[in-house]
Amino acid sequence: MRKGSIFTIALLITAMLMTLCGTTSCGNGKQNDIEAASSDDGSQDDAESRERSAGAVFAFPATDYVDQKEMELADYWKGSNEASLAAVMKKAAQGKKVTIAAIGGSITQGTVSAGTGDSEVEEKKSYTEYFFSWWQETFPDTELETINAGIGATDSYLGVHRVRRDVLEAEPDLVLVEFAVNDGNTQFYKKSYDNLIRTILKAENAPAVLLFFMAQTNGESAQENQSIVGFSYSLPMVSYRNVIKEMTETGKYSEKELSGDGVHPSALGHAIAGEILWKYLNSVYADLEVYEEPENFTKEAVTKECYSGAEILNAEKTVPEFIKNFEEDTVFPAFPKGWSCEEEGEIRFKVSFANLGILYYCQTDGKGGQYEVYVDGEPAGVLDADFKGGWGNYAKAQECYTSDRVSEHEVTIKRKEDSTGGMFSLLGLLVSGGTGKGS
Repeated sequence: MRKGSIFTIALLITAMLMTLCGTTSCGNGKQNDIEAASSDDGSQDDAESRERSAGAVFAFPATDYVDQKEMELADYWKGSNEASLAAVMKKAAQGKKVTIAAIGGSITQGTVSAGTGDSEVEEKKSYTEYFFSWWQETFPDTELETINAGIGATDSYLGVHRVRRDVLEAEPDLVLVEFAVNDGNTQFYKKSYDNLIRTILKAENAPAVLLFFMAQTNGESAQENQSIVGFSYSLPMVSYRNVIKEMTETGKYSEKELSGDGVHPSALGHAIAGEILWKYLNSVYADLEVYEEPENFTKEAVTKECYSGAEILNAEKTVPEFIKNFEEDTVFPAFPKGWSCEEEGEIRFKVSFANLGILYYCQTDGKGGQYEVYVDGEPAGVLDADFKGGWGNYAKAQECYTSDRVSEHEVTIKRKEDSTGGMFSLLGLLVSGGTGKGS
């Protein structure tokens, strides 16, 4: 394990001097005049606040894999407004309960692959565990609720439909979003990611948002698309991708050390991701008292604001108008109470929406069939549940119909005539309204 590097010592000394001397760096979202953090008679903020802020700079991760240059690459974007993130820290420093959430795919959920460099990692944890532990260790006397809304093989398109159920209903103070590995650099994913971020930012309790960009070890990531969204909204962004790219190019670590399967980080990879987040959070907290109050989010959509009110309709929320050989069933616990059939089946709904997607179960046993979707009698797509020989069963979200106006539609899902199998599990209908704003 690499500990006690010059960078860590230098950062610690700098943070101590900053706290003792009342000086700070000029970061984005902070007051331009540092003296505004002092009272009229020149005294600093109350000693308790300074003591809590000082305590945070000592909350360093146990690892020291990431040097100063790599941290500069992790915190690459200029213009981020960290005021909302700082406000959450201020709330926690006051001893008030805070709720911290993370939403993403399997990496966020906690999947750790076996890498060749894992022997040097004492604690084999996911990056979300490291992320949550920063809040726990920095504010030990504050009630902390954590929500891990990571679900394997899910993307931001499904994310925008489940974020209310899985995250926003708990009224989180901060939401970390990570879909850079499961999304692609396409216009479709740029739109779905944009809508997901806007849904969070526009929630009634106005949570802070932190964007985190993971990557496969070959560098594949949707960071380009997602950072455009983040930059447009001046959001805090942190990149694991930039760091491991530097590490592999310089020979500091190999791809096999960072991941056992090329997709999911190894214990070493997760530790590096966790350390990046720790050091980034420390950098914000070190200057906590000079951040301004956050402003209300009012910016226009980067793409098209089209998934308003997005949700998943399962058997608890809608009743089929017609059903043949389908029965209510739960085959995927993360999305319970759907409908399944084992032979030629058909199911029909009357539902109001502007946009429609289908969430269904893809299976590796070769028994999954191909089912057709019709909207108002018109073909709207083919759902292929056969994932024979794949890496595992998963829930697939597929968009089938889009418009700018909400109206009632008839949705029919039935077995394709030349289907290779009969089994099909419908996990839910993905419905949303459309405002037509943006492009």
